Amino acid sequence: QVQLVESGGGLVQAGGSLRLSCVASGSISGINLMGWYRQAPGEQRELVATIHSGGTTHYADAVKGRFAISTDNAKTTVYLQMNSLKPEDTAVYYCNVGGQLLGTYWGQGTQVTVSS
Repeated sequence: QVQLVESGGGLVQAGGSLRLSCVASGSISGINLMGWYRQAPGEQRELVATIHSGGTTHYADAVKGRFAISTDNAKTTVYLQMNSLKPEDTAVYYCNVGGQLLGTYWGQGTQVTVSS
């Protein structure tokens, strides 16, 4: 019962920056965790970053110090600020939200391509 719309992907040169956005609508009161995952061609989907409703964050080792996850005040939008991008960051990025009584929901995915 949650709808997610992602935006912000694109093509960028190595060392550049992008900001991804994911807007949630519907039955959002049960969401207590929001995050971003990514999947490169031929690879498994992997966790990038998460943020709990209380504000605590977690980052994959590969993106620590370069990426930052945040939400708006209403906690209906989750952002992923990506700095110092590397070619190995190239992937389809997926927004994910969930709650213990709600289940999990996925966005449609947005392509991020980093050229060398």
